[in-house]
Order: sequence, then structure tokens, then C-alpha cells
Amino acid sequence: MKLHTIEAGFFKLDGGAMFGVVPKSIWSRTNPADENNMCSWATRCLLVEENNRLILIDTGLGNKQDDKFFSHYYLHGSDNLLSSIHQAGFHEDDITDVILTHLHFDHVGGAVSKKGDKLELTFKNATYWSNEEHWNWAIHPNAREKASFLKENILPIKESGQLKFIEVKDGISFSENIKIRFVYGHTDAMMLPQINYNGKTILYMADLLPSVGHIPLPYIMSYDMFPLKTLDEKAIFLKEALDNNYILYLEHDPMNECCTLKNTDKGIRSDKTFSLNSVFT
Repeated sequence: MKLHTIEAGFFKLDGGAMFGVVPKSIWSRTNPADENNMCSWATRCLLVEENNRLILIDTGLGNKQDDKFFSHYYLHGSDNLLSSIHQAGFHEDDITDVILTHLHFDHVGGAVSKKGDKLELTFKNATYWSNEEHWNWAIHPNAREKASFLKENILPIKESGQLKFIEVKDGISFSENIKIRFVYGHTDAMMLPQINYNGKTILYMADLLPSVGHIPLPYIMSYDMFPLKTLDEKAIFLKEALDNNYILYLEHDPMNECCTLKNTDKGIRSDKTFSLNSVFT
């Protein structure tokens, strides 16, 4: 089994939206904003080699939307999804499975590509994994979340016949070394892959914990549908991660790929930050 960090590029979101009720004078210490109050965020995916499977977790924003759409998000950086997969030594046709933690555009956008006027699956040999509860939530979105669920990112997956659903049961086994955890504060039935690797547990945090800067409990995104649920879920997962010395894999942190946790007089905070390669090479 091997793990590969897949950097799919950077984008910008409003800092206030990313930190909710926390004042800019506080959150800007860890995530400085530009003149438009926008902060940079990573779209960091994970590629898992396991037995005869090559499993990709999330797919970034992709590149099929128009210039007007992308002008709101200021894409930058030299990395993209496919170039990072190639750099890891693989081709997109080698991917056997794509786990979509949830169907917001910055997590599922790269799953479907535009070829001329036609939309096609980026990973033509892969099974795409969601869960029925979240899928139904996404294709019948509420007005507040509708802008995050783009039909062109989602419907071609269903139409391809390559979509399968994971049973909504916390801790359900996906493969020999991966199980799926479920959380409900950010969006309904978001999936967090939990990976057993070389005697350590790596928890892919998706949008439950976008960055090190979001570890304090009140630091919750305005994008979350149910912030009080997120508050409870963060408390539970941070304590579990601290007690069991998990490695947290951070999808959106612009600087820090992974972290561990420690107890402080202010509560649970980050301890060490590092890359996967620095631990497992």
C-alpha cells in the first residue's frame, strides 16, 4: 500500500465566509487575506495504491466551467489534478475508484471533463463512489446550497453507469485498509475516509476541518448547513484523533498537508505539521 498527495491547484474564497463568526482580526493571523478579503486555499486530493486498486479521494475544481465562473475563485498555482497524478507515476485511465467525500464543486469538479461540447468522465475506468443520502441531497438542493451543486459535475456520473453508493453506516469498510466515517454538519452525509497505513491512522478531513486554522471549535465555515452539528462533530473527532494519535490530512490548508494534535490550556490545538512523504519515506 502506498499513498500519494495529489495537489490539484489553489483557489480563493472570502475569508469571512471561511471562518464564520470569528473576527478577521483573529483569523487573519493564520490565513492572511488579500485586498478583496480573499484567502488562498488548496484543493489537495489523495491517491491510494491498495492491492490491485488505485483509489482517488476527491477531484478538485476541474476546468470545465466558463471564465465567468472561475473569475469568482481566482484559480492559481502550477499544479492541477491530472499533472499531479502523472507526476505520481500514473495515468488517469489507471484509476479504479474515485471516492467523492461530497458533491460540492471544489471536491467533485475534476470528476467530469469537457471534451469539445461533450461531458465525459475524467477517469473512464473508475467506479465513482458517493452515498445515496448525500446524492439525493445534492440533486434536490436547498436554495442556500444550490450554487455548490453543479449539474454538469454530478449528472454525467450517474448517466455513465459508473456510480455506486456506499452504505451510510459510520465506520463501514470500503477496502482492506479504508473505512468511511460520516458527518452531517457541513452538508448531509459527507464522507471522511479513514486509512490504516503502516501502523498509523490517517483521517481525510474534507470540509469538517479545512485547515489547521479551523481546529478551534468555534472556527466554523459560514458554508456549513448545520453549524451546531459541525461544532459537535468537530469536538468528537478532535478528541478521538488526539486520544488515538491520528494524522489529519487537510484538503484545503494552503500550507500544511497534515497535522497531529495536542492538548493545551485553550483546548485541542495542532501539534506537528508535515507532509505525508516526510513521515512515510
